[in-house]
Formats: sequence, C-alpha cells, structure tokens
Amino acid sequence: MTESTTLALPEVAALSKTIIDNVERVILGKRRQIEFTLTALLCGGHVLLEDVPGVGKTVLAKSVAVSLGCSYKRLQFTPDLLPSDITGVSIYNQQTGEFRFMEGPVFANVVLADEINRASPKTQAALLECMEERQVTVDGRTRILPEPFFVLATQNPIEYEGTYPLPESQLDRFVLRQSIGYPPRAQERDVVQQQSRENPLAALTAVTNAAGLVAMQQAVKTVHVSDNALEYLLNIVEATRAHKALYLGASPRGSIALHRAAQAFAAVTGDTFVTPDHIKLLAPYVLGHRVIVRPEARVDGVTATEVIEEIGNTVPVDKG
Repeated sequence: MTESTTLALPEVAALSKTIIDNVERVILGKRRQIEFTLTALLCGGHVLLEDVPGVGKTVLAKSVAVSLGCSYKRLQFTPDLLPSDITGVSIYNQQTGEFRFMEGPVFANVVLADEINRASPKTQAALLECMEERQVTVDGRTRILPEPFFVLATQNPIEYEGTYPLPESQLDRFVLRQSIGYPPRAQERDVVQQQSRENPLAALTAVTNAAGLVAMQQAVKTVHVSDNALEYLLNIVEATRAHKALYLGASPRGSIALHRAAQAFAAVTGDTFVTPDHIKLLAPYVLGHRVIVRPEARVDGVTATEVIEEIGNTVPVDKG
C-alpha cells in the first residue's frame, strides 16, 4: 500500500476487524481493549494503560506493532533513566572529527513506555514532548519522528513506592486511559494452555503496513459527526466543569480528544457516523484522566470514571 492510497470507511472497518482479530489471537478475551487501542492509534493519539503486572500490557503493544507491520521499541522506565536515553545522543567520532547522532528508542512507530511513572519528571517530560510535537530536538537540530507515531505507556496503579505520578497536564497528552484487567476464567485457561505449547506472538504476522495505517488515519477524519452528537459531547464536557464532585473539569483539549476518538471508534466498529452511544461509551476513558475529583468526594470513594458515567447517563440527548 502506497502513501497516496485513500481508503473508504467500509475498507477501514474491514481492515480494523482484520487487525483486531489478529491481535486477539494473542490477547484473548479482551476485544474491547484492543478496539480502544486501535481507536487511539487511528485518531493519532496515545494510550495510558493502568494495570497490575502480568495482564498483557507489553504483549498488547508488541502484537499491535507486529499486526500493523510497524517498527517497535520498548523503553523500561527506571529512576536513573535520562532524557537522552529516550531521544538519542550525539557521539563524537574521533576518526572523522564529527559528531554522529545515535537515535534513541523513540524513533519507532510503536513505542512501549513501560512503567512510565518510575522515571523522573524530567525524563517523563522528554517523552511527552515527543508525543505532543512528534519531533526531537537535540543539540539545536530538530529531527522528525516516524509516521505514524504511537506511544503505549503503562503504569502500576497499586504500587506507589519509588514512583513519580504523572501530573494532570501530562496525563492530558494521552487520548485515553484504560486497563486490561484479569481475563475471564475460560480465557485464562486458554492462555495457560496456549503458552505451554508456544508463544503465539512468534507466529503473528503483519496484516497491513505503516502506509496503510496512515491511510486509515486520514479516512477516519471523514466520519460524520452530526450537530446533535456534537452538542451531546459538549454538554458532557461542560457538565464536568460544574459537577459538585469535581474540582477540575475537562478542558477544550478533552473535547477535541473525545471528538476524534468517537470518529475513530465509529470507523473501527463499522459505522460511518458518530452516535451519542459512541460518545457515552468513550467518555469515561477519554475524560476520566482529565478531571480531578474533590478530596471530600474521593474520601467517600467517588472516582472520576463514576462521575463521567453518571454525567453520560444524565445529560439529555437532543433527538432533533
């Protein structure tokens, strides 16, 4: 598939199903999470996976990269990781008398930032700048990152010792936050039996390529969003700014992210237009990490996800 290829929405839906089916050969019983990951990728965003170790976060990133035929790099975040370990560094060549730039792991289509909250804020910021700007500046020279560029970051929501939590301004760079969760009993049995025979990731093959993915990203922008659907979206975002349990509501960046994610999810699931149901389903994942729950509400066990779900259920939909 060449860079000039354009895709119709039915082609995007068909290719999305092929990609999801391919990844699901490795990540069993988690189709919705795979759909959301592909959704973020197609709208040009990044994903934050908050989950305990061992549920398949790394395997998800690898299987997505393989299925897309894209380059893949993994970054293990540790307290001693430096920004240059991410972006790259210029090394002096004594033979030529010149500096040569050695690209860092961020120069890949799919980058897994494992346990991102274990690195220092300065190192976190280096990656998040790459996510936002899609470029790296070292020694005064700007280098463009590969296209497409997708970061799948992970963090353990249980263990806080020796971690540096991402501030809200940096969480905002992720189009959605989700967790994989433990598999159902039947799927876990299949995983155990599957892994006892062979690693299914080793047999996985690409079903598209980077150019095909870029074409899909361009196509999802054509998904129609009606005025009624847009008003419902804006009403949800506006409601987060007035909700009594929230100290901080979602910003316009949250509105934009939800709009783009809804377009991509509609295309992934075979629809040519966005419905309020798409927006309602995605809102907790797209807006949940962009709001702050008041301390007194947090003491009562209220979570951002619950608040967003409540808003989605109570905000009326104009049938217009």
